[in-house]
Amino acid sequence: MAVNRWFPSSKLCSACGAVRENLPLTIREWACARGAAHDRDVNTARNVLAAGPAES
Repeated sequence: MAVNRWFPSSKLCSACGAVRENLPLTIREWACARGAAHDRDVNTARNVLAAGPAES
């Protein structure tokens, strides 16, 4: 499965859909503005699975 390379998978809250403006690679855990706590890798995986295959 592939998604668009510019899809903000690690900065997109998998709970509410808010996108975080700045998220350096050194930040491994973060919380969105609405309070959902995320592990960066788990959140990315959830967003990629939800996005589905990229359009050709």
